[in-house]
Amino acid sequence: MVCNRHGGGGLRKVVESLPAGTLIPGAEITPDELQLAGRNHSMPLEALRYPITPIGLHYLLTHFDIPFVDAETWELAIGGRVRRPQRLRLDEIQSRPAVTIPVTLECAGNGRARLSPRPLSQPWLGEAVGTAEWTGTPLGPLLDEAGMVDGAADVVFTGLDRGVQGDIDQLYERSLPLAEAQLDGVILAYAINGQPLPPQHGFPLRLIVPGWYGMAHVKWLRSITVMDAPFTGYQQSRAYHFRRSDEDAGDPVTRMLPRALMVPPGVPDFMSRTRFAAAGVHRIEGRAWSGRAPVTRVELSQDGGASWADAALEPPVSEYAWRGWTYDWDAAAGDHELCVRATDAAGNVQPDEQSWNLEGVQNNAIQRITVVVGAAKDPQPPADSSR
Repeated sequence: MVCNRHGGGGLRKVVESLPAGTLIPGAEITPDELQLAGRNHSMPLEALRYPITPIGLHYLLTHFDIPFVDAETWELAIGGRVRRPQRLRLDEIQSRPAVTIPVTLECAGNGRARLSPRPLSQPWLGEAVGTAEWTGTPLGPLLDEAGMVDGAADVVFTGLDRGVQGDIDQLYERSLPLAEAQLDGVILAYAINGQPLPPQHGFPLRLIVPGWYGMAHVKWLRSITVMDAPFTGYQQSRAYHFRRSDEDAGDPVTRMLPRALMVPPGVPDFMSRTRFAAAGVHRIEGRAWSGRAPVTRVELSQDGGASWADAALEPPVSEYAWRGWTYDWDAAAGDHELCVRATDAAGNVQPDEQSWNLEGVQNNAIQRITVVVGAAKDPQPPADSSR
């Protein structure tokens, strides 16, 4: 920290921020991480009880600032390697054929805060996820109507949110290969859970790409540009790569790896979130998802992963969304570590430990919950118990 003088002879404290990606060796949260954690939020685990996540409980990550958009003057431009460039108002997009699809979104950095050392960025623990019903118009027909020229290969989505990352002043932009952009389920969404998009979720229009991590679902869209070469913008070519060293170019992050989460049983300790539960049978419930293939198995362990038992699976909320699961746990007195893991139809299984990498992405290690079974200390009778 340095101190600079300003008008009036006083001192102004200036905190020197660390660059994103700086490796933090200790468990203490940095001011930069605290600032990000205050702007963004994860989904409380108890919200897993909802098949469709209420809007205010859905996870949220905003890279730069939430732009203020006037829907009366906003337009979406579609251009680049197309024969018929277009500019569409919001009402024109809303008048097109519409679909409503439940889609599970998860941040690519989910689990980053549990790495050691951890890369400096949004410090997710494991709950950066949510499932919403998105309403919008399919992207494929719009691209067809624009008439892509021969050689079209990449589709770039440019948002209105602007900021500096990696010393580059940029609008948030990501691309999809043309074949991915034309898949069923890829939509331009203008509503969430039956309501117009709120500002923080991308009003007036955002991209929804089922199966992909959250960085692909560009918000506050202003343009779609068809290119004949791979897009090399910062968020596409430098960010969101799984790499273990600075010399490693890494592999781009795309579709979600399998993950299962449980609603922790019992009640929590205020600070540690350790759970306290009575002895007896507890129905453990949760959700599981994968962007690689349908989830086919969920297992629960009550001994820290030494042994596993199958949970009962419920039908998925949609082909693009998580599926529920339950397990009846006969809890004996003592301390327990509950774990849960998912397997998908492609054979991907959640690992026991995090897979360390420089950006802290694709960390889908099993969830671990400490539960103390037995009588709670010093119970306080509620005031209305004597009525």
